[in-house]
Amino acid sequence: MPFLSPFLSIEPVIVSPETIEHGNGRTLLLVVAHADDPAFFVGGVLPMWADAGWKIVCLRVTDDRWDSVNLAESETIARNTSEFRIAARHLGIAEIHDLAWQTDVLGDASRVKLRERIIHAIRRFRPFGLVTFDPESMFFEDNLDHKVLAEAVDEASWTAKFDKHHPEHFVEGLAPHGVIDRWYFGRAVVSVTHVFDTSSTAARQLVAILSHRTMLENISHQFALQARTLGTFSHLVERALAGEHGPLFETLLVQSASAKGKPFGLSCAENLRLNRAVIPDQQLTLPKILS
Repeated sequence: MPFLSPFLSIEPVIVSPETIEHGNGRTLLLVVAHADDPAFFVGGVLPMWADAGWKIVCLRVTDDRWDSVNLAESETIARNTSEFRIAARHLGIAEIHDLAWQTDVLGDASRVKLRERIIHAIRRFRPFGLVTFDPESMFFEDNLDHKVLAEAVDEASWTAKFDKHHPEHFVEGLAPHGVIDRWYFGRAVVSVTHVFDTSSTAARQLVAILSHRTMLENISHQFALQARTLGTFSHLVERALAGEHGPLFETLLVQSASAKGKPFGLSCAENLRLNRAVIPDQQLTLPKILS
């Protein structure tokens, strides 16, 4: 929609389980780079949508083959894939589909090929909305996989409607499809439109996060390396290195969720940006430009 600015200043909508729009079986296509993205970035919101009747289908682009410590790539892929299935059940994700592209090198991948795979998923699952990284909220993002994917999904959201883009899909019985909602998340969403009260789902989010044991071991190891560089000691990190991940990652979750909720009087929250398609209405009254 070239005539509508996505940066209009508005007061964010506070969303609770009681006020969330009911899905009535409609589909949301969640597109992520890595297995732990859903739990960490939108793990408090996904259960709310699932409980409200939305069918959540997840497209995971990479195989996470490097996200482990002291494991072979094949074992890392197997563990992260299995643990993702466990986490998904806690989050209310109904289906997972893996592209299995190599992790952490999407910057070298063909942007057009990546976009084609997302267009294919949009035409296959025909979602009401997309859920993915915000291409406009990358100020604090240091993961190129996230950046590349955000741009690819954003472009696929409109190219999926064109009948000239990848007509080979139509041989499979697919057809152009137009999504209505684009829900964006990120490390720091700049133009927040919706603040979700996740107080009722935070416990489920934590369980989902803790399901990613292989990835948590890697994150804990990274914290330990930084602590050594700083010349300090962290009881939470050392406990995590010993296999007790709960205290460290619960602390991180509480800190993040409470910081997002505090400006709105909420104990914990997640911030999203919604870009909803506006369908022109012939009865919409606007000033005339041409007479």
